[in-house]
Amino acid sequence: MRNYSKWIGGGLGWFLGGPVGAIIGFAFGSVVDSSTSRSKILTSTGPSTAHDGFAASLVVLCATVMKADGKVLKSELDFVKNFFVRQFGEEKAQEAILMLRDVLKEEIQLTAIARQISIHVDHPSKLELIHLLFNIAKADGHIDFAEEKTINYIASLLDISASEYASIKAMFYKDTESAYRILEISKNSTDDEVKKAYRRMAVKYHPDKVSHLGDDFKQTAEEKFKNLNEAYNQIKKERGIK
Repeated sequence: MRNYSKWIGGGLGWFLGGPVGAIIGFAFGSVVDSSTSRSKILTSTGPSTAHDGFAASLVVLCATVMKADGKVLKSELDFVKNFFVRQFGEEKAQEAILMLRDVLKEEIQLTAIARQISIHVDHPSKLELIHLLFNIAKADGHIDFAEEKTINYIASLLDISASEYASIKAMFYKDTESAYRILEISKNSTDDEVKKAYRRMAVKYHPDKVSHLGDDFKQTAEEKFKNLNEAYNQIKKERGIK
């Protein structure tokens, strides 16, 4: 009998009654432990609300991206398991991967689910979700066209702008102009515009923006911020900016 209560914790009340609640409800099934009922798990409140809601959103959207190309590879499952271990720790990761396997069996109403997530997740966390989905899509060494198309669609449903999406995508597709796309500017921008863009993006992508998600997601937030700094340093070197 599967028991997800330790992983879920509390604060998932906003899932109830919507498409996310339906898909998560399937994963829970009729599971209860000796002291906690399913309804209590889903409706209790506590300091872990944002963290648990974000994590559950990630599991559902992760399943969507993994299924996008019509097959779920062992390499993807292994990568995601290791990814969850880094994010959640060994115990929670085991429960998360069990939930993921169950969600993968379900038909996911992507449009309705993404819109529900969009209502309840703040914008910096939405950007973090897209970055995480790209990481997962690249688990087997490359990002399939269908996977990128799915992530793009999810981003649009989460009200992420085209320039924001291009910025995150450029962190995974390196070419001569990717550094500029990461800063959300064009190659024709002036040096002053480059500096202003970096300052603006440094605020947008600073890890503190998603500190409310907890330490589990700190590493990925720092990875995104590192990509931003590398892009800026690359442009400075190319232009001789001091």
